[in-house]
Amino acid sequence: MTKAQAQALCALSLIIFALCFLLSRRLWFRLDLTRDRSHTLSGVSRNLGDEVPPGEELRITYYVSDRLASMYPIPSEIEDMLREYASWSGGAIRVNVRNPAGDAAAEAERLGVLPRQIATVERDQSGVATVYTGIVIEYLDRYDTLPVVFSLNTLEYDLTSRIRALLRGAGRQIGVLVGDAYRSWDHYLPLARALAQAGYRVRLFDAGEELPLSVPALLVLGGAEDLDDRSLYRIDCYIQNGGKVFFALEGVFVDSEGGLEARVIEDRGLLAMVSFYGATVQPELALDRNARTMQYQIQSPDGLIQEKLAVYPHWFGITAENASAAHPVTADFSGLDLYWPSPLSLNPPPSVEAEVLVTGTPEGWTLAGDFATNPELLYRMEEPETRGRQVFGLSLSGTFPSWFRGIGKPEREAGDLPDLPAAASPSRIIVVSDTDMAGNLLNYTLADYNLDFMIKALDWLGNDDELIAIRGRSGRAGRLDRIADPARKGSAMAFAQGLNLVFLPLALAGAGLFFAWRRGKKGRRGAGGRDHAV
Repeated sequence: MTKAQAQALCALSLIIFALCFLLSRRLWFRLDLTRDRSHTLSGVSRNLGDEVPPGEELRITYYVSDRLASMYPIPSEIEDMLREYASWSGGAIRVNVRNPAGDAAAEAERLGVLPRQIATVERDQSGVATVYTGIVIEYLDRYDTLPVVFSLNTLEYDLTSRIRALLRGAGRQIGVLVGDAYRSWDHYLPLARALAQAGYRVRLFDAGEELPLSVPALLVLGGAEDLDDRSLYRIDCYIQNGGKVFFALEGVFVDSEGGLEARVIEDRGLLAMVSFYGATVQPELALDRNARTMQYQIQSPDGLIQEKLAVYPHWFGITAENASAAHPVTADFSGLDLYWPSPLSLNPPPSVEAEVLVTGTPEGWTLAGDFATNPELLYRMEEPETRGRQVFGLSLSGTFPSWFRGIGKPEREAGDLPDLPAAASPSRIIVVSDTDMAGNLLNYTLADYNLDFMIKALDWLGNDDELIAIRGRSGRAGRLDRIADPARKGSAMAFAQGLNLVFLPLALAGAGLFFAWRRGKKGRRGAGGRDHAV
């Protein structure tokens, strides 16, 4: 054996040993080559092991069907992320991957992992298979479950928020007050599902019910025409004691189930109280050129119902260029759709700092008094002199003056209402001038990013800025998504296909022929030299 052969054999042996070591999972690492390291755990996730007391262990079990893992790459990517949690924890977090078959399937379902059905094609035969892909996090006698996991988009956020809640023994909680009497929590099913996915436990409050500070943040959905002074006093007292509130309000009511008739909201005090805090909802409708499409029905003269589509400027989208990049809620902004919103104006008191979160485009305008909302009549609309950029979301931080200071408690049943604190505690408020932004209407424009905005806003209200930063991180596919122009995208795709399917194979084949020719030429020279020597 020559020296070169011995060196090559030694190198191959080391490579084989290293690969076997990696397969044994005693050594694990990930190499993240993305520009913003979007596949690398954030600092708060890497430090979770420090929160596990010595001698204790947090367990993460990934229930994933072998059949699903053999068909898609996502399960292996999810497993990679879980292994990274364990790797950074120094042994405090243990990860186990199980195929839920037989008794394991019953165990997975008992813990909250949901079965899913997927279409399969095997040997030209289509069918349906029941599979599992869910994560259970266990610590001491407590556990939390991600029932279905098939994406990396918010996985780190979902895991880290739940792990922190388990380790600290306090679940994430949000209070919800649906203020409009004609609506219920069922009107906000997309938001309810998003809160559950984010690990929030929702506590519903009735109007006038006590709002305890054990609930770190409150979501008030409408109610300007229905919440009385008792309800307003409860909200004001909650804010004075340091509670945080997200207000989704509107200045104009549009009857979405009654011919889209519109009228100015008859405020019973809620809009006035929020204006006192620093955000005034104007009694106007805002419209914008960045309009969404509305699908509606009309009845023809012969009585037939026709489906129609119309570009409807009362529904419009807000993009990242019209969102504050400096605020944690909108720093990684993915979009927001609004439905019949009203413009906002800022008038914060000296003790409150206000910051604009989202605005419309300079091509927006407003309607006051005569509200034209019928999509069939929009061709008659002309832009009035109100054209310009409008504010639709803002944050308020600081010490808020009390709406009831100097007025006293509402007279009705005042005895069971708590006293206002002697001095107000610092608080946070977010105001968005649209009550439909998290309701069932977002299904019409497929505005799932509205829910992402809501979750970030609630995290910010709860002073959980670290989690906001995690939620803004998402893996970016290595495709041509950043090229928006169709012609440029087509050219780039054609170039990539030509490079990979034509040029590289021909280059490799040419290189192989060249080296074969060169090796043959050297062989002929060597043979000729030896014959001459003989």
